[in-house]
Amino acid sequence: MEADFIIIGAGSAGCAMAYRLSASGASVLVIEYGGTDAGPLIQMPAALSYPMNMSRYDWGYQSEPEPHLNNRRLACPRGKVIGGSSSINGMVYVRGHAMDYDHWAESGADGWAYADVLPYFRRMENWHDSGHGGDADWRGKDGPLHVMRGPRDNPLFSAFVEAGKQAGYEATDDYNGQKQEGFGPMDQTVWKGQRWSAANAYLKPALKRANCSIVRGLAQKIVIEDGRAAGVEIKRGANTEILKARREVIVAASAINSPKLLMLSGIGPAAHIASHGVDIVADRPGVGQNLQDHLELYIQMAAIQPITLFKHWNLLGKAMIGAQWLFTGTGLGASNQFESAAFIRSRAGVPYPDIQYHFLPIAVRYDGKVAAEGHGFQAHVGPMRSQSRGSVTLGSNNPDEAPIIRFNYMSHPQDWEEFRTCIRLTREIFAQEAFAPFAGHEIQPGDAVQSDAELDAFIAEHAESAYHPCGTCRMGRVDDPNAVVDPQGRVIGVDGLRVADSSVFPRITNGNLNGPSILVGEKMADHILGHDPLPAANDVPWVHPDWETSQR
Repeated sequence: MEADFIIIGAGSAGCAMAYRLSASGASVLVIEYGGTDAGPLIQMPAALSYPMNMSRYDWGYQSEPEPHLNNRRLACPRGKVIGGSSSINGMVYVRGHAMDYDHWAESGADGWAYADVLPYFRRMENWHDSGHGGDADWRGKDGPLHVMRGPRDNPLFSAFVEAGKQAGYEATDDYNGQKQEGFGPMDQTVWKGQRWSAANAYLKPALKRANCSIVRGLAQKIVIEDGRAAGVEIKRGANTEILKARREVIVAASAINSPKLLMLSGIGPAAHIASHGVDIVADRPGVGQNLQDHLELYIQMAAIQPITLFKHWNLLGKAMIGAQWLFTGTGLGASNQFESAAFIRSRAGVPYPDIQYHFLPIAVRYDGKVAAEGHGFQAHVGPMRSQSRGSVTLGSNNPDEAPIIRFNYMSHPQDWEEFRTCIRLTREIFAQEAFAPFAGHEIQPGDAVQSDAELDAFIAEHAESAYHPCGTCRMGRVDDPNAVVDPQGRVIGVDGLRVADSSVFPRITNGNLNGPSILVGEKMADHILGHDPLPAANDVPWVHPDWETSQR
Protein backbone atom coordinates (compact mmCIF):
# COMPACT_ATOMS: atom_id res chain seq x y z
CA MET A 1 0.00 0.00 0.00
CA GLU A 2 1.77 3.07 -1.26
CA ALA A 3 0.77 6.44 -2.68
CA ASP A 4 2.13 9.91 -3.34
CA PHE A 5 -0.01 11.36 -0.56
CA ILE A 6 -1.62 9.79 2.49
CA ILE A 7 -4.44 11.73 4.13
CA ILE A 8 -5.40 10.69 7.65
CA GLY A 9 -9.08 11.40 8.12
CA ALA A 10 -11.97 11.59 5.65
CA GLY A 11 -13.48 14.63 7.32
CA SER A 12 -14.26 18.10 6.01
CA ALA A 13 -10.69 19.13 5.14
CA GLY A 14 -9.51 15.62 4.27
CA CYS A 15 -12.24 15.10 1.69
CA ALA A 16 -11.48 18.45 0.04
CA MET A 17 -7.77 17.60 -0.19
CA ALA A 18 -8.48 14.13 -1.60
CA TYR A 19 -10.50 15.78 -4.35
CA ARG A 20 -7.95 18.45 -5.23
CA LEU A 21 -4.81 16.32 -4.89
CA SER A 22 -6.19 13.44 -6.94
CA ALA A 23 -7.36 15.91 -9.61
CA SER A 24 -3.68 16.81 -10.13
CA GLY A 25 -2.89 13.22 -11.14
CA ALA A 26 -1.14 12.34 -7.89
CA SER A 27 -2.08 9.10 -6.16
CA VAL A 28 -3.93 9.49 -2.87
CA LEU A 29 -4.79 7.12 -0.02
CA VAL A 30 -7.34 8.31 2.54
CA ILE A 31 -7.31 6.56 5.92
CA GLU A 32 -10.67 6.54 7.69
CA TYR A 33 -11.64 4.54 10.76
CA GLY A 34 -15.39 5.15 10.40
CA GLY A 35 -17.77 3.51 8.00
CA THR A 36 -20.37 4.41 5.42
CA ASP A 37 -22.65 7.43 5.53
CA ALA A 38 -25.47 5.60 3.75
CA GLY A 39 -28.97 5.75 5.15
CA PRO A 40 -31.60 8.33 6.11
CA LEU A 41 -30.27 9.03 9.62
CA ILE A 42 -27.34 10.87 8.07
CA GLN A 43 -28.68 11.93 4.69
CA MET A 44 -32.02 13.37 5.86
CA PRO A 45 -31.30 16.91 7.09
CA ALA A 46 -34.04 16.99 9.73
CA ALA A 47 -32.64 13.82 11.36
CA LEU A 48 -29.49 15.69 12.43
CA SER A 49 -29.87 14.91 16.13
CA TYR A 50 -29.54 11.15 15.57
CA PRO A 51 -26.06 10.47 14.10
CA MET A 52 -24.16 12.64 16.56
CA ASN A 53 -25.63 10.57 19.38
CA MET A 54 -24.79 7.18 17.86
CA SER A 55 -21.52 5.39 18.61
CA ARG A 56 -21.57 4.04 15.06
CA TYR A 57 -20.97 7.55 13.71
CA ASP A 58 -19.43 9.48 16.62
CA TRP A 59 -16.19 8.98 18.56
CA GLY A 60 -18.17 9.67 21.73
CA TYR A 61 -15.65 12.03 23.29
CA GLN A 62 -16.40 13.95 26.47
CA SER A 63 -14.59 16.72 28.23
CA GLU A 64 -13.05 16.25 31.61
CA PRO A 65 -15.25 17.63 34.42
CA GLU A 66 -15.45 21.37 33.76
CA PRO A 67 -14.82 23.19 37.07
CA HIS A 68 -16.65 26.37 36.01
CA LEU A 69 -19.70 24.46 34.77
CA ASN A 70 -20.57 22.58 37.96
CA ASN A 71 -18.04 19.88 37.07
CA ARG A 72 -20.22 18.70 34.22
CA ARG A 73 -18.62 16.60 31.48
CA LEU A 74 -19.74 18.05 28.16
CA ALA A 75 -20.15 16.01 25.00
CA CYS A 76 -17.61 16.60 22.23
CA PRO A 77 -19.02 14.80 19.17
CA ARG A 78 -16.56 14.11 16.33
CA GLY A 79 -17.55 12.28 13.17
CA LYS A 80 -16.44 8.66 12.92
CA VAL A 81 -17.73 8.15 9.37
CA ILE A 82 -16.79 9.25 5.86
CA GLY A 83 -17.36 12.98 5.73
CA GLY A 84 -16.29 13.25 9.37
CA SER A 85 -18.22 15.80 11.37
CA SER A 86 -19.80 17.18 8.17
CA SER A 87 -21.82 13.94 8.17
CA ILE A 88 -23.18 14.40 11.71
CA ASN A 89 -23.33 18.18 12.16
CA GLY A 90 -26.23 20.62 11.89
CA MET A 91 -25.38 21.53 8.26
CA VAL A 92 -25.19 25.24 9.07
CA TYR A 93 -22.85 27.05 6.69
CA VAL A 94 -20.94 30.09 7.93
CA ARG A 95 -17.74 31.42 6.37
CA GLY A 96 -16.80 33.54 9.36
CA HIS A 97 -16.11 37.26 9.45
CA ALA A 98 -13.44 38.95 7.36
CA MET A 99 -11.70 40.19 10.51
CA ASP A 100 -11.31 36.61 11.76
CA TYR A 101 -8.95 35.85 8.91
CA ASP A 102 -7.16 39.17 9.12
CA HIS A 103 -6.47 38.26 12.76
CA TRP A 104 -5.06 34.90 11.60
CA ALA A 105 -2.60 36.69 9.34
CA GLU A 106 -1.68 39.21 12.03
CA SER A 107 -0.97 36.38 14.47
CA GLY A 108 1.47 34.64 12.13
CA ALA A 109 -0.63 32.76 9.57
CA ASP A 110 0.82 34.70 6.64
CA GLY A 111 -1.28 34.36 3.50
CA TRP A 112 -4.52 33.65 5.39
CA ALA A 113 -6.00 37.16 5.53
CA TYR A 114 -9.56 37.60 4.28
CA ALA A 115 -8.38 38.79 0.88
CA ASP A 116 -6.42 35.53 0.59
CA VAL A 117 -9.19 33.14 1.66
CA LEU A 118 -12.20 34.72 -0.07
CA PRO A 119 -11.20 33.29 -3.48
CA TYR A 120 -11.10 29.81 -1.93
CA PHE A 121 -14.56 30.21 -0.44
CA ARG A 122 -15.77 31.13 -3.89
CA ARG A 123 -13.96 28.17 -5.44
CA MET A 124 -15.54 25.67 -3.07
CA GLU A 125 -19.12 26.98 -3.15
CA ASN A 126 -22.03 26.20 -5.43
CA TRP A 127 -24.45 28.70 -3.98
CA HIS A 128 -28.17 28.67 -4.72
CA ASP A 129 -30.12 31.76 -3.71
CA SER A 130 -33.40 29.85 -4.17
CA GLY A 131 -35.21 33.12 -4.81
CA HIS A 132 -34.58 34.28 -1.24
CA GLY A 133 -32.15 37.08 -2.02
CA GLY A 134 -28.51 37.23 -1.06
CA ASP A 135 -25.20 38.70 -2.13
CA ALA A 136 -24.53 36.81 -5.36
CA ASP A 137 -21.39 38.77 -6.29
CA TRP A 138 -19.69 37.53 -3.15
CA ARG A 139 -20.54 33.86 -3.61
CA GLY A 140 -19.16 30.95 -5.61
CA LYS A 141 -21.35 29.47 -8.35
CA ASP A 142 -19.77 26.23 -9.55
CA GLY A 143 -17.83 24.64 -6.68
CA PRO A 144 -18.41 21.14 -5.27
CA LEU A 145 -20.15 22.31 -2.07
CA HIS A 146 -23.85 23.05 -2.56
CA VAL A 147 -25.11 25.78 -0.24
CA MET A 148 -28.74 26.89 -0.10
CA ARG A 149 -31.43 28.22 2.18
CA GLY A 150 -34.49 26.63 3.68
CA PRO A 151 -37.95 27.83 2.59
CA ARG A 152 -38.66 29.76 5.81
CA ASP A 153 -42.34 28.92 5.53
CA ASN A 154 -42.94 29.03 9.27
CA PRO A 155 -43.89 32.62 10.26
CA LEU A 156 -41.62 32.41 13.30
CA PHE A 157 -38.54 32.66 11.06
CA SER A 158 -39.70 36.04 9.72
CA ALA A 159 -40.77 37.14 13.19
CA PHE A 160 -37.26 36.57 14.50
CA VAL A 161 -35.71 38.74 11.79
CA GLU A 162 -38.35 41.44 12.15
CA ALA A 163 -37.93 41.48 15.94
CA GLY A 164 -34.20 42.02 15.50
CA LYS A 165 -34.84 45.02 13.30
CA GLN A 166 -37.43 46.38 15.75
CA ALA A 167 -34.81 46.11 18.50
CA GLY A 168 -32.57 48.37 16.44
CA TYR A 169 -30.17 45.85 14.93
CA GLU A 170 -29.01 45.65 11.35
CA ALA A 171 -30.56 43.33 8.77
CA THR A 172 -28.51 41.37 6.27
CA ASP A 173 -29.57 39.52 3.14
CA ASP A 174 -26.46 37.36 3.28
CA TYR A 175 -24.21 36.98 6.32
CA ASN A 176 -21.78 35.04 4.09
CA GLY A 177 -21.58 37.96 1.69
CA GLN A 178 -20.30 41.48 2.20
CA LYS A 179 -22.22 42.05 5.44
CA GLN A 180 -22.22 39.47 8.22
CA GLU A 181 -23.72 41.74 10.85
CA GLY A 182 -27.47 41.63 11.26
CA PHE A 183 -30.57 39.43 11.20
CA GLY A 184 -31.46 37.37 8.14
CA PRO A 185 -31.74 33.95 6.52
CA MET A 186 -29.38 31.11 7.41
CA ASP A 187 -27.43 29.02 4.89
CA GLN A 188 -27.31 25.23 4.97
CA THR A 189 -25.23 22.58 3.20
CA VAL A 190 -28.22 20.77 1.76
CA TRP A 191 -28.91 19.91 -1.86
CA LYS A 192 -32.01 18.33 -3.38
CA GLY A 193 -33.25 17.50 0.08
CA GLN A 194 -30.07 15.69 1.11
CA ARG A 195 -27.24 16.51 3.52
CA TRP A 196 -24.43 17.81 1.33
CA SER A 197 -21.47 16.69 3.41
CA ALA A 198 -17.81 16.85 2.44
CA ALA A 199 -18.14 13.17 1.51
CA ASN A 200 -20.91 13.91 -0.99
CA ALA A 201 -19.24 17.06 -2.29
CA TYR A 202 -15.62 15.92 -2.51
CA LEU A 203 -14.74 12.38 -1.47
CA LYS A 204 -17.20 10.35 -3.51
CA PRO A 205 -16.27 12.15 -6.77
CA ALA A 206 -12.57 11.72 -5.90
CA LEU A 207 -13.00 7.99 -5.28
CA LYS A 208 -14.31 7.58 -8.84
CA ARG A 209 -10.78 8.34 -10.02
CA ALA A 210 -8.39 5.42 -10.31
CA ASN A 211 -5.71 7.30 -8.37
CA CYS A 212 -7.74 7.83 -5.17
CA SER A 213 -8.61 5.08 -2.68
CA ILE A 214 -9.90 4.82 0.86
CA VAL A 215 -8.35 2.50 3.45
CA ARG A 216 -10.35 1.51 6.51
CA GLY A 217 -8.33 1.39 9.69
CA LEU A 218 -7.14 3.22 12.79
CA ALA A 219 -4.06 5.37 12.30
CA GLN A 220 -1.78 4.51 15.22
CA LYS A 221 1.25 6.64 14.46
CA ILE A 222 3.14 8.41 11.71
CA VAL A 223 6.24 6.55 10.61
CA ILE A 224 9.17 8.97 10.67
CA GLU A 225 12.52 8.04 9.16
CA ASP A 226 15.55 10.37 9.37
CA GLY A 227 13.34 13.31 10.31
CA ARG A 228 10.84 12.76 7.50
CA ALA A 229 7.32 11.33 7.49
CA ALA A 230 7.57 8.17 5.42
CA GLY A 231 4.19 6.58 6.06
CA VAL A 232 1.48 5.69 8.52
CA GLU A 233 1.07 2.69 10.78
CA ILE A 234 -2.53 1.56 10.86
CA LYS A 235 -4.47 -1.19 12.57
CA ARG A 236 -7.03 -3.09 10.52
CA GLY A 237 -8.78 -5.68 12.61
CA ALA A 238 -6.07 -7.68 14.35
CA ASN A 239 -3.40 -6.70 11.83
CA THR A 240 -0.95 -3.81 11.86
CA GLU A 241 0.20 -2.48 8.49
CA ILE A 242 2.34 0.37 7.23
CA LEU A 243 1.20 2.54 4.34
CA LYS A 244 4.06 4.30 2.57
CA ALA A 245 3.92 7.91 1.36
CA ARG A 246 6.17 8.81 -1.54
CA ARG A 247 5.66 12.55 -1.10
CA GLU A 248 3.79 13.57 2.06
CA VAL A 249 1.59 12.52 4.96
CA ILE A 250 -1.26 14.92 5.77
CA VAL A 251 -3.04 14.73 9.12
CA ALA A 252 -6.69 15.82 8.91
CA ALA A 253 -8.16 13.90 11.83
CA SER A 254 -9.91 16.75 13.75
CA ALA A 255 -8.93 19.17 16.48
CA ILE A 256 -9.09 16.25 18.91
CA ASN A 257 -7.50 13.36 17.01
CA SER A 258 -4.86 15.30 15.06
CA PRO A 259 -2.89 16.42 18.14
CA LYS A 260 -3.37 12.98 19.67
CA LEU A 261 -1.81 11.33 16.62
CA LEU A 262 1.09 13.79 16.52
CA MET A 263 1.87 13.12 20.17
CA LEU A 264 1.66 9.35 19.68
CA SER A 265 4.19 9.86 16.86
CA GLY A 266 6.63 11.75 19.09
CA ILE A 267 5.68 15.29 18.08
CA GLY A 268 4.50 17.53 20.90
CA PRO A 269 5.43 18.77 24.38
CA ALA A 270 8.56 16.71 25.10
CA ALA A 271 8.05 16.10 28.81
CA HIS A 272 4.41 15.12 28.34
CA ILE A 273 4.91 12.63 25.53
CA ALA A 274 8.02 11.18 27.14
CA SER A 275 6.02 10.57 30.33
CA HIS A 276 3.88 8.19 28.31
CA GLY A 277 6.84 6.28 26.94
CA VAL A 278 6.80 7.84 23.48
CA ASP A 279 10.15 8.61 21.87
CA ILE A 280 10.55 12.31 21.12
CA VAL A 281 10.87 13.26 17.45
CA ALA A 282 10.16 17.00 17.67
CA ASP A 283 9.56 19.06 20.80
CA ARG A 284 6.58 21.24 19.84
CA PRO A 285 4.98 22.61 23.04
CA GLY A 286 1.93 23.90 21.13
CA VAL A 287 0.63 20.47 20.12
CA GLY A 288 -2.69 19.94 21.90
CA GLN A 289 -2.74 23.45 23.38
CA ASN A 290 -4.87 26.47 22.38
CA LEU A 291 -8.08 24.38 22.38
CA GLN A 292 -11.12 26.58 21.73
CA ASP A 293 -14.84 26.06 21.27
CA HIS A 294 -18.13 27.93 21.22
CA LEU A 295 -20.56 27.53 24.09
CA GLU A 296 -24.24 28.33 23.67
CA LEU A 297 -27.48 28.57 25.61
CA TYR A 298 -31.02 27.79 24.47
CA ILE A 299 -33.34 30.67 25.34
CA GLN A 300 -36.79 29.12 25.05
CA MET A 301 -40.25 30.64 24.81
CA ALA A 302 -43.66 29.00 24.95
CA ALA A 303 -45.74 29.59 21.82
CA ILE A 304 -49.40 30.63 22.05
CA GLN A 305 -50.17 29.41 18.54
CA PRO A 306 -49.78 25.74 17.51
CA ILE A 307 -47.46 26.52 14.62
CA THR A 308 -44.17 25.07 15.85
CA LEU A 309 -42.50 21.78 14.96
CA PHE A 310 -43.85 20.33 18.19
CA LYS A 311 -46.99 19.20 16.38
CA HIS A 312 -44.77 16.72 14.50
CA TRP A 313 -42.86 15.64 17.65
CA ASN A 314 -44.48 12.24 17.97
CA LEU A 315 -44.02 8.85 16.39
CA LEU A 316 -46.67 9.36 13.69
CA GLY A 317 -45.49 12.87 12.85
CA LYS A 318 -41.88 11.82 12.49
CA ALA A 319 -42.92 8.81 10.39
CA MET A 320 -44.90 11.02 8.01
CA ILE A 321 -42.01 13.48 7.64
CA GLY A 322 -39.62 10.60 7.03
CA ALA A 323 -41.91 8.95 4.48
CA GLN A 324 -42.35 12.18 2.52
CA TRP A 325 -38.60 12.70 2.47
CA LEU A 326 -37.85 9.08 1.46
CA PHE A 327 -40.29 9.12 -1.45
CA THR A 328 -39.99 12.72 -2.65
CA GLY A 329 -36.91 14.28 -1.03
CA THR A 330 -39.08 17.19 0.08
CA GLY A 331 -40.98 18.48 3.09
CA LEU A 332 -39.80 19.26 6.61
CA GLY A 333 -37.28 16.43 6.41
CA ALA A 334 -35.38 18.27 3.66
CA SER A 335 -34.24 21.14 5.92
CA ASN A 336 -32.18 21.31 9.10
CA GLN A 337 -34.83 23.79 10.36
CA PHE A 338 -32.17 26.40 11.19
CA GLU A 339 -33.50 28.90 8.67
CA SER A 340 -33.01 32.29 10.36
CA ALA A 341 -29.92 33.62 12.08
CA ALA A 342 -28.22 36.72 13.41
CA PHE A 343 -24.77 38.07 14.14
CA ILE A 344 -24.72 41.10 16.43
CA ARG A 345 -22.29 43.13 18.50
CA SER A 346 -22.72 43.01 22.27
CA ARG A 347 -21.76 46.62 22.90
CA ALA A 348 -20.24 49.75 21.41
CA GLY A 349 -16.51 49.48 20.82
CA VAL A 350 -16.69 45.92 19.45
CA PRO A 351 -15.67 46.22 15.78
CA TYR A 352 -17.52 43.18 14.45
CA PRO A 353 -20.16 40.74 15.71
CA ASP A 354 -19.31 38.76 18.82
CA ILE A 355 -22.69 37.05 19.35
CA GLN A 356 -24.33 34.48 17.09
CA TYR A 357 -27.95 33.32 16.97
CA HIS A 358 -29.54 30.23 15.45
CA PHE A 359 -33.33 30.35 15.56
CA LEU A 360 -35.37 27.13 15.79
CA PRO A 361 -39.20 26.84 15.74
CA ILE A 362 -39.35 24.26 18.54
CA ALA A 363 -38.11 24.17 22.14
CA VAL A 364 -35.75 21.20 22.08
CA ARG A 365 -32.17 20.29 22.93
CA TYR A 366 -29.61 19.56 20.21
CA ASP A 367 -29.63 15.92 21.32
CA GLY A 368 -33.36 15.73 20.56
CA LYS A 369 -34.66 15.94 24.14
CA VAL A 370 -37.65 18.22 24.52
CA ALA A 371 -37.25 20.64 27.42
CA ALA A 372 -40.95 21.35 27.86
CA GLU A 373 -44.08 19.64 26.60
CA GLY A 374 -46.05 21.85 24.27
CA HIS A 375 -45.40 24.36 21.54
CA GLY A 376 -42.36 26.59 21.86
CA PHE A 377 -39.41 28.11 20.04
CA GLN A 378 -35.85 28.98 20.91
CA ALA A 379 -32.76 30.93 20.04
CA HIS A 380 -29.37 29.30 20.36
CA VAL A 381 -27.09 32.12 21.48
CA GLY A 382 -23.48 32.37 22.52
CA PRO A 383 -20.35 34.55 22.42
CA MET A 384 -18.01 34.05 19.50
CA ARG A 385 -14.53 34.84 20.85
CA SER A 386 -14.06 33.49 24.35
CA GLN A 387 -10.60 34.04 25.80
CA SER A 388 -10.70 30.70 27.63
CA ARG A 389 -8.26 28.08 26.35
CA GLY A 390 -8.02 24.36 26.95
CA SER A 391 -5.95 21.38 25.88
CA VAL A 392 -5.90 17.90 24.40
CA THR A 393 -3.35 15.57 26.01
CA LEU A 394 -2.58 11.87 26.01
CA GLY A 395 -4.12 9.56 28.55
CA SER A 396 -1.65 6.84 27.58
CA ASN A 397 0.38 5.67 24.59
CA ASN A 398 -2.44 3.34 23.55
CA PRO A 399 -3.94 4.56 20.24
CA ASP A 400 -7.26 2.94 21.16
CA GLU A 401 -7.63 5.14 24.24
CA ALA A 402 -9.41 8.49 24.04
CA PRO A 403 -7.31 11.59 24.72
CA ILE A 404 -7.88 13.81 27.73
CA ILE A 405 -9.95 16.85 26.68
CA ARG A 406 -10.01 19.90 28.93
CA PHE A 407 -11.79 22.87 27.40
CA ASN A 408 -11.51 24.99 30.56
CA TYR A 409 -14.83 26.60 29.63
CA MET A 410 -15.79 29.87 31.32
CA SER A 411 -12.39 30.25 32.95
CA HIS A 412 -12.06 33.89 31.87
CA PRO A 413 -14.13 36.50 33.77
CA GLN A 414 -15.22 38.12 30.50
CA ASP A 415 -17.04 34.91 29.51
CA TRP A 416 -19.59 35.42 32.28
CA GLU A 417 -20.22 39.04 31.35
CA GLU A 418 -20.70 38.09 27.70
CA PHE A 419 -23.15 35.29 28.46
CA ARG A 420 -25.24 37.49 30.75
CA THR A 421 -25.40 40.00 27.91
CA CYS A 422 -26.49 37.24 25.51
CA ILE A 423 -29.43 36.32 27.75
CA ARG A 424 -30.57 39.90 28.34
CA LEU A 425 -30.34 40.89 24.67
CA THR A 426 -32.27 37.78 23.64
CA ARG A 427 -35.04 38.60 26.08
CA GLU A 428 -35.23 42.08 24.58
CA ILE A 429 -35.55 40.63 21.08
CA PHE A 430 -38.29 38.20 22.07
CA ALA A 431 -40.17 41.09 23.73
CA GLN A 432 -40.54 42.97 20.45
CA GLU A 433 -43.88 43.51 18.73
CA ALA A 434 -43.08 40.98 15.99
CA PHE A 435 -43.35 38.17 18.53
CA ALA A 436 -46.53 39.47 20.21
CA PRO A 437 -48.81 37.09 18.24
CA PHE A 438 -46.63 34.09 19.06
CA ALA A 439 -44.76 34.42 22.37
CA GLY A 440 -46.07 33.19 25.70
CA HIS A 441 -44.07 32.79 28.87
CA GLU A 442 -40.32 32.22 29.00
CA ILE A 443 -39.55 28.52 29.46
CA GLN A 444 -35.89 28.99 30.22
CA PRO A 445 -34.13 30.61 31.94
CA GLY A 446 -37.57 31.67 33.24
CA ASP A 447 -38.83 34.99 34.56
CA ALA A 448 -37.48 34.32 38.07
CA VAL A 449 -33.88 34.29 36.78
CA GLN A 450 -32.84 37.96 36.66
CA SER A 451 -29.85 38.91 38.82
CA ASP A 452 -26.24 38.36 37.79
CA ALA A 453 -25.93 35.57 40.34
CA GLU A 454 -29.11 33.87 39.11
CA LEU A 455 -27.99 34.15 35.49
CA ASP A 456 -24.55 32.78 36.35
CA ALA A 457 -26.11 29.76 38.06
CA PHE A 458 -28.25 29.11 34.98
CA ILE A 459 -25.22 29.45 32.68
CA ALA A 460 -23.15 27.06 34.78
CA GLU A 461 -25.89 24.43 34.68
CA HIS A 462 -27.16 24.83 31.11
CA ALA A 463 -24.39 26.09 28.81
CA GLU A 464 -23.64 23.49 26.14
CA SER A 465 -20.96 23.10 23.53
CA ALA A 466 -21.83 24.18 20.01
CA TYR A 467 -19.40 21.44 18.89
CA HIS A 468 -16.78 23.72 17.34
CA PRO A 469 -13.42 22.52 18.75
CA CYS A 470 -10.37 23.96 17.02
CA GLY A 471 -6.89 25.43 17.46
CA THR A 472 -4.84 22.52 18.83
CA CYS A 473 -2.16 22.53 16.07
CA ARG A 474 -2.00 26.25 15.55
CA MET A 475 -0.55 27.86 12.42
CA GLY A 476 2.21 30.40 12.90
CA ARG A 477 5.64 31.48 11.82
CA VAL A 478 8.49 29.00 12.18
CA ASP A 479 10.17 31.11 14.88
CA ASP A 480 7.04 31.00 17.05
CA PRO A 481 7.76 28.40 19.75
CA ASN A 482 4.05 27.66 20.23
CA ALA A 483 3.20 27.24 16.56
CA VAL A 484 2.81 23.64 15.38
CA VAL A 485 2.62 24.19 11.62
CA ASP A 486 3.77 26.97 9.34
CA PRO A 487 1.27 28.86 7.15
CA GLN A 488 1.51 26.11 4.53
CA GLY A 489 0.53 23.46 7.05
CA ARG A 490 4.02 21.94 7.34
CA VAL A 491 4.78 20.55 10.78
CA ILE A 492 7.71 22.54 12.13
CA GLY A 493 10.66 20.23 12.74
CA VAL A 494 9.48 17.27 10.61
CA ASP A 495 9.75 17.04 6.83
CA GLY A 496 7.05 15.59 4.62
CA LEU A 497 4.31 16.06 7.21
CA ARG A 498 1.43 18.52 7.31
CA VAL A 499 -1.69 19.15 9.35
CA ALA A 500 -4.77 20.56 7.62
CA ASP A 501 -8.06 20.76 9.51
CA SER A 502 -9.68 22.95 12.17
CA SER A 503 -6.80 22.24 14.53
CA VAL A 504 -4.61 24.73 12.63
CA PHE A 505 -6.92 27.70 13.32
CA PRO A 506 -5.00 30.35 15.29
CA ARG A 507 -8.32 31.59 16.70
CA ILE A 508 -11.87 30.34 16.38
CA THR A 509 -13.91 31.93 13.61
CA ASN A 510 -17.23 33.75 13.87
CA GLY A 511 -19.84 31.02 13.54
CA ASN A 512 -20.02 27.34 12.68
CA LEU A 513 -16.74 25.71 11.64
CA ASN A 514 -17.59 23.34 8.80
CA GLY A 515 -17.12 25.97 6.09
CA PRO A 516 -13.76 27.21 7.42
CA SER A 517 -12.58 23.60 7.87
CA ILE A 518 -13.30 22.83 4.21
CA LEU A 519 -11.57 26.10 3.32
CA VAL A 520 -8.40 24.84 5.05
CA GLY A 521 -8.47 21.67 2.94
CA GLU A 522 -9.01 23.65 -0.25
CA LYS A 523 -6.21 26.13 0.36
CA MET A 524 -3.73 23.64 1.81
CA ALA A 525 -4.16 21.48 -1.30
CA ASP A 526 -2.65 24.28 -3.37
CA HIS A 527 0.24 24.62 -0.92
CA ILE A 528 0.86 20.87 -1.00
CA LEU A 529 0.89 20.80 -4.79
CA GLY A 530 3.17 23.83 -4.98
CA HIS A 531 0.57 25.84 -6.89
CA ASP A 532 0.49 29.59 -6.73
CA PRO A 533 -2.34 30.66 -4.42
CA LEU A 534 -5.45 32.07 -6.01
CA PRO A 535 -5.13 35.82 -6.63
CA ALA A 536 -6.11 37.87 -3.59
CA ALA A 537 -9.56 39.47 -3.66
CA ASN A 538 -10.06 43.21 -3.42
CA ASP A 539 -13.64 43.09 -2.11
CA VAL A 540 -14.24 45.31 0.92
CA PRO A 541 -16.43 43.78 3.67
CA TRP A 542 -19.01 45.84 5.54
CA VAL A 543 -18.22 47.11 9.03
CA HIS A 544 -20.70 49.14 11.05
CA PRO A 545 -19.74 52.79 10.48
CA ASP A 546 -20.41 53.74 14.11
CA TRP A 547 -19.06 50.63 15.84
CA GLU A 548 -16.87 52.67 18.17
CA THR A 549 -19.79 54.57 19.68
CA SER A 550 -22.91 52.55 18.88
CA GLN A 551 -23.97 48.96 19.55
CA ARG A 552 -26.78 49.04 16.95
